[in-house]
Amino acid sequence: MREVAVVGVGHAKFGRRTDTTLGELAWEAVKEALEDARLDQRDIQYFVVGNAGGWSAESLPAVVVGEYCGLSPKGTMRVEAACATGSAALYNAYLAVASGMADIAMAIGVEKMYESPTPTVVEFIGRAGNYFWEFENFGLTFPGYYALYMTAYMNRFGATEEDFCKVAVKNHHYGSINPKAQFYGTKITIDQCLKSRYVAWPIKLYDASPITDGAAAAILVSEDLARKITDTPVWIRSVGVATGTANLSKRPDFIGLDAAYQAAEQAFKRIGIEHKDTWKYFDVADVHDCFTIAEVMAYEDLGFVERGMGIQLIRNGQTYKGGLIPVNLDGGLKAKGHPIGATGTSMAVEMTKQLRQSVEPRDRQADIYTGWALSHNVGGTGHYAYITIYSLDKDGSPKVKPRR
Repeated sequence: MREVAVVGVGHAKFGRRTDTTLGELAWEAVKEALEDARLDQRDIQYFVVGNAGGWSAESLPAVVVGEYCGLSPKGTMRVEAACATGSAALYNAYLAVASGMADIAMAIGVEKMYESPTPTVVEFIGRAGNYFWEFENFGLTFPGYYALYMTAYMNRFGATEEDFCKVAVKNHHYGSINPKAQFYGTKITIDQCLKSRYVAWPIKLYDASPITDGAAAAILVSEDLARKITDTPVWIRSVGVATGTANLSKRPDFIGLDAAYQAAEQAFKRIGIEHKDTWKYFDVADVHDCFTIAEVMAYEDLGFVERGMGIQLIRNGQTYKGGLIPVNLDGGLKAKGHPIGATGTSMAVEMTKQLRQSVEPRDRQADIYTGWALSHNVGGTGHYAYITIYSLDKDGSPKVKPRR
């Protein structure tokens, strides 16, 4: 397998984008990625479109996006892995380049969720759990699923609703200074979060990520081309991929997501580090905070800290910039937004910019010591998990960063 680098990234404005078609929204990200890499459409040999769909008008989004963005007649496919769809697209493009099938491939994530009414979107997402046993017979929606996890975590480890609101406040803080975020300019307080209405106890409105339209794109190239295109390639050093059960009754507990743990185990093994105290290897991370409990479980599934200690990271402010491991400095799904098919590619954009130290404004640029970053993207309630590790180094294992 060949080494693969990210050489161009682009990101559309997330939010309610009723001003664009699916193709126009994708083009905002594709155009920016092409300009970033100083390439044009003729250079792209293969492109993958991540789109969960169902709620939007186009049923063949890869073709629509390819035609509008001028990428046709190059080969393509649409991929879907629930909320990890964008990471699945990135992984498919990565495999195309690593295998030698293509020298230059593009991963595009795009979603238009506001084309359907909110109850329809909630139903579509709810049906993605386990349709017969959970949605049809018991009416579980995704807030309900994650409420089960939050309740179990609170009972086991003594966490409180206020603890989880600290995740929301942190991510809104960074989303408020990210111009591409859905909640740009909108900070919240603990009190506002605690007083927001319950969606599924103990999950409140401000514990949940929003419905979002958005697009993001990344251009991946082979080792031979990377240095010719840019002085700052960001290497995809490892990808861990795993799946979990569809039916929650088959899971042993509700305090972590085994698929995420297994995917992390794979990813860390490939770069030669133990799945323990992993915060010390990475300068920054983007994790899947579809609900605030999901971010806390991610800290533990990724091995930043031991099980039950994730809540201490947020209590002590250790996942802010300057902390042990800065997390979701783009606002995360919670405040940047969660356009299902674009979320994973958006994470790739953010991790690339963080390692390049090109994030603006600088208030949300992490300090780069080791030159390593990771993204954690979950589909469903742990049905899919993708852990992608990025580095400025093409070879070797990560070093330990200085403790502050």
